[in-house]
Amino acid sequence: MVQDLKMMYGRLKRWSNQSNCYYENHTRLTTIKKIIKVAIVIHIAFIVLMGSIIIYYDKHNPSYTPLMYYRAYVNNYTVKPVQCIPFNKIPDDIKKMVISIEDYKFYKHNGIDIEAIKRALIINYKVGYRMYGASTITQQLARTLFLLPVKSMIRKYAELIIALEMELLLDKDRIFELYLNYCEWGKGLFGIKNASYYYFGRNIHNLRNDEKSRLLAILANPIIYSPYKFKGSKLITNRYYILKFRYYTYTKYKSMMQYAITQ
Repeated sequence: MVQDLKMMYGRLKRWSNQSNCYYENHTRLTTIKKIIKVAIVIHIAFIVLMGSIIIYYDKHNPSYTPLMYYRAYVNNYTVKPVQCIPFNKIPDDIKKMVISIEDYKFYKHNGIDIEAIKRALIINYKVGYRMYGASTITQQLARTLFLLPVKSMIRKYAELIIALEMELLLDKDRIFELYLNYCEWGKGLFGIKNASYYYFGRNIHNLRNDEKSRLLAILANPIIYSPYKFKGSKLITNRYYILKFRYYTYTKYKSMMQYAITQ
């Protein structure tokens, strides 16, 4: 009799343990499903919201961006109002210079350049410091128009989603136009027109080639550097010499050769 009771107790205990294990697994699975559903809803809402704003930006220029508010109220910078220039009024040589130094495959990729990421990793590893970045012009614009300068994996993920949406909803020239008019060029300084007047006191159409090279070189880190203060930065100095060689020395040499041929 006692032996039978012990066997029954053992069976009941095993059944109870199995029931508890099943309940815990079921609860865990239910929680995971809820988290997945919430994540999907958040993703859809984020994509719809960003898409709506991007469509609005196709025809309208924003007065302020989250980055501008951050610089004004967190960094306490005096943010100057953006002065937009239509894409067809921006000098062609400036467009070419920006493309060459920031994203030479801009008109070919869909917002993300995988080859550029691989190339940047290899080059940066060889030189021992971060000489090149892999963010496309579209990714940089996504950060400028929608995100805050707080580095995190979530921010990078949001940047990729926004960049892909912009490529779907805007044409390349509009993306480039917004980039040149809203990219950061100093403390509280946004857009190429503001930068040109602030640093050189002239319209971008009247800048010398060397000034253009210096202005575009600091795009990599405009908060720390200025056109005449590279502070020994290998990155900024390298960008400056690349631009100057391609669009100053080379242009001058090409003009001289054309002159010699016509004589």
